[in-house]
Amino acid sequence: MKYNFDEIIERRNTNAMNTDGFRSYIFHAGPEKTFAYKDEEFVRMWVADMEFATPPEICDAIKARVDKRIFGYSMVFDNGYYEALRRWCETRYDWSFPKEELVFSPGIIPALYQLAELLVEKDEKMLIVTPAYGYFQHTAEYNHIALVCSELYRDGGHFTIDFEDFAQKAADPKVKLVVWCNPHNPSGRMWTAEELRRVAEIVEENDLWIISDEIHCDLTRQGRKHIPMGKIMPDYRKLVTCMSASKTFNMAGLMFSDIIIRDETLRAAFCERDKIVGFVNPLSVAAHQAAYERCGDWLAQLQAYLDGNFAYLKAFLDDHLPDAVFEVPEATYLAWVDMRKCLPGVADLPEFFANEAGVLLEGGNSLFVGNAEGYIRLNLAMPRAIIEEGMNRIRAAIERHNAAQK
Repeated sequence: MKYNFDEIIERRNTNAMNTDGFRSYIFHAGPEKTFAYKDEEFVRMWVADMEFATPPEICDAIKARVDKRIFGYSMVFDNGYYEALRRWCETRYDWSFPKEELVFSPGIIPALYQLAELLVEKDEKMLIVTPAYGYFQHTAEYNHIALVCSELYRDGGHFTIDFEDFAQKAADPKVKLVVWCNPHNPSGRMWTAEELRRVAEIVEENDLWIISDEIHCDLTRQGRKHIPMGKIMPDYRKLVTCMSASKTFNMAGLMFSDIIIRDETLRAAFCERDKIVGFVNPLSVAAHQAAYERCGDWLAQLQAYLDGNFAYLKAFLDDHLPDAVFEVPEATYLAWVDMRKCLPGVADLPEFFANEAGVLLEGGNSLFVGNAEGYIRLNLAMPRAIIEEGMNRIRAAIERHNAAQK
């Protein structure tokens, strides 16, 4: 089947965060906040879900489950889901895990909140690298624990780990947990095996817990292969791996994720503290199992389309905004762009582009924890025509602003 990634789908009036939640998420404001553009006029390049239709194979699986006509209390009892996930992991990463290690959560964010609560006392700390996904910081805030940040090195548009700083901070006896992002959001780095081994060595030397958020693991550029932290640390008991088909196949609203917990005591505690006591949405299970069993071709075509979108963005920036610093990421559908030379006098880039370009995007330390000032994150998981419109608006807004400053 040939899938149509150029189709533009109307998402308004569906209670979508993408269309209706930007005021609270990006601007920490309510409905009273107004802009120079009407809501329906915005080009939305912000929250990390796609403007592409969820694969028809998944929709068909949901419809088939709906046709059963009963949606009673549900848990994952049979082996079908685990076998689908196991085959996916073995085929794509040369890695698998025992069934007993697999538990579920409505999402990786609630799992992080719960795991940090179990692993870190109130006077202890968790460690991340920055820039970082904002909910890593919120995990620490939710649990009233200290957050320690190790800044990534920046070399042009390329990000690498400051291992000396990371090791020094990991050695703090108050640090008990590392929350790792593999591949990394927002930079899109796919950590090399050597980088992952060095992180693993530091974690093991200090006897730390590590939670590896691998939700972007299938959203790689063509020809690249994800390396799970579980493959690098095959025997380390203090590793938790978090995965989901939700990001890859655009079904985050179904609220379902795979939490792979090696340590039996932690796994029992996680299940005991589960606020929904193991129940799952039956439509979500059907959808995720179908993704792993039937959607490999869709993903291959998605990857090709995304690669084209990144090539378009790179060429556009090189031709029209050469002061922007950008490297095509190895994974994710998110572009992390340094705009400091383009708009040196603008502190709040999301506010600027919302009002001056009618483009919704994320950026800066308020959304990415630290080491992010002057950067914007652009979601490229959308029809190319939308990206073209958004980038032309961004270019025009920068040109108008800079002309007015002269």
